[in-house]
Amino acid sequence: MERSVQKGFDRADMVRDLRLGGHVQRVRRSHVYCGVEREMMEWAPERELPEAGCQMRHRMELRSRMSLPITLAIALVFAGLGRAGQANMTPLAAKPGGKGSLTESQKPVTELKGEVFNQDVPTIKSRVNLVQVKVLVRNEKGESVADLQREDFRVYDDGKLQMISTFGVETPETFRKREEAAAKTEKVESSPETAREGIPQRYVAVVFDDVHMQTTDILPVRAGSEKLMDSLKPSDRIGIFSTSGQMIEEFTSDKEALKKKLKSLAARPIIGKINATCPEVTYYMADQYVNQHNTEILEVATAEALECAFHNQNRMAMAAKSMAESLLKQQLTAGNADNEVSYRRMEEVLREMSKRPGERIVILVSPGFLLASLYSDEMGMIERANRAGVVINTLDSRGLFSPAADDISKPVSDTMSARNYKANYRLAAQFDADSVLRDFAESTGGTFFHNSNDLAGGMQQLGAAPEVSYLLGYSPQDQKMDGKYHLIKVALPGKGKYEVQARHGYYAAKRADNPEKKANQEIQDAVYSQGEIDEFPLEIHTQYRKAEDGGMQLTVISHVGAKDLPFRQADGRHFDKLTVTTVIFNQNGEYVSGEQKLLNLELPDETYASVSRYGLQITSRFALKPGRYTVRQVVREAEGAEMAAKNGEVVIPE
Repeated sequence: MERSVQKGFDRADMVRDLRLGGHVQRVRRSHVYCGVEREMMEWAPERELPEAGCQMRHRMELRSRMSLPITLAIALVFAGLGRAGQANMTPLAAKPGGKGSLTESQKPVTELKGEVFNQDVPTIKSRVNLVQVKVLVRNEKGESVADLQREDFRVYDDGKLQMISTFGVETPETFRKREEAAAKTEKVESSPETAREGIPQRYVAVVFDDVHMQTTDILPVRAGSEKLMDSLKPSDRIGIFSTSGQMIEEFTSDKEALKKKLKSLAARPIIGKINATCPEVTYYMADQYVNQHNTEILEVATAEALECAFHNQNRMAMAAKSMAESLLKQQLTAGNADNEVSYRRMEEVLREMSKRPGERIVILVSPGFLLASLYSDEMGMIERANRAGVVINTLDSRGLFSPAADDISKPVSDTMSARNYKANYRLAAQFDADSVLRDFAESTGGTFFHNSNDLAGGMQQLGAAPEVSYLLGYSPQDQKMDGKYHLIKVALPGKGKYEVQARHGYYAAKRADNPEKKANQEIQDAVYSQGEIDEFPLEIHTQYRKAEDGGMQLTVISHVGAKDLPFRQADGRHFDKLTVTTVIFNQNGEYVSGEQKLLNLELPDETYASVSRYGLQITSRFALKPGRYTVRQVVREAEGAEMAAKNGEVVIPE
């Protein structure tokens, strides 16, 4: 302790261990220097951490490390969860150990907030509720329309005309510039053999509804899908999934792997039609009788059973009716089982898509299917997609189908008495099957491709990046923070017969009972977006080197321009709070590592002048294996609820 006093600080002799999941969460005493305090979250196996000292007042630092995805890390940050490397933060003009240098703080996190701000704790503010709408515009030939301006668009929120406050145009050129900017963050040049595949920007999940597909659908669907794989761009990642769960290819840019997986596409009903041809009943007939109480269905099925099973012996009429009713109920159960499996698989895909950083598109390739009693599942799926920002495009795998056609592998055996009735039932069922595909697409801002045999062209239209798209932003007028769904309409008055594709609505934000939770949700949304935010200056640079343990260490150096940060002044100091979230994704957009740091700024005038002039430098380190990585960093300040976000790219060779 004597040595500590000589250096102007006392070291903590207390370490508080909180055991969770086999790891030890250590809370150690560290310090605040020049009014800047740091909290860093890092999970690690039990080990001794290096001590740190400073010449100013004492504060706390919490270190922890874990392997959970950043989805949990952000949501539970105030409970001490997160995954991190080591980090430093200094004013750029400062020299280590001299005036203006920063060291680590060391008080328990429970003491942190009250002591940093004393009795004057600032309110965490929410950002302006900016609604962003991506718009695709096509002419009568299906071609993208370019050269539209902000004034050409009209946006309505629940029928009220809105002022478009932000306007952007995305083209292959803007994507290229974004990739180049991300690549420039790497300070160490990669070797020629580690040629870049491009920073992932679009994730397309192709979901084949092999539970409901017929054998006749398979070949044309497979051929059309291969064309989509051929059009894959370096920044695209495509995953293949099926509603049966028996065909999965995780997101990749490997065209050959995708094509190889397509060869396993086949019709795989879970139950399908029950094995009964006398009488033969369908899921549509079962739904009409059991759920819609259409008694004609039972009469037709009974007449068919009497003819095919009992040779029209009237004394067997009751037996025929019992047989028909039993088969209708069995078929309803079988059809519900197929639908239930399909929905659960779709939910899994949407859940996986919500974790991908960038534009997220699902292509559901299906002949359509009846909902029967599962309307709530459809609405839940649409709500889940809208909340996650996932667009669902749908393609009718039947192409330009013949209404009377059936799967040749399952020939029908209608009797003369039922033939005309059942032909009408099949026709009605085929048209009703379109409804769910149409609903998915229209309710999420997607496209429903149908009534065409050009399945290759359809897959291109639904999955390939458009040549031109527009990003409109507006802040709804007099909006209540009630969490309710709002309808969006985008129009192009006076622009001819253009097709406008945009999402149809959004959920308004709820008034935050917990401001910290609301702020973390804003950060999480920004992390899983690839769009850059420039509300204050932020630059990131990456470099790697071999670590002492022989592995590779990635260093992320961030420069925050602090001049324009809306500091709050009180008692001769300048206050703000930065939340710095850094996330590492692999080349296919999967979460690898992440860190969140809380930086409490409590600056005297002299330090504030230096920080305003030179900014702040934040350094984070991650242990990674060789490979290609995307670095996504989001910085949020508390006083004005402003944000900045940048992307970086690094290739660590073997």
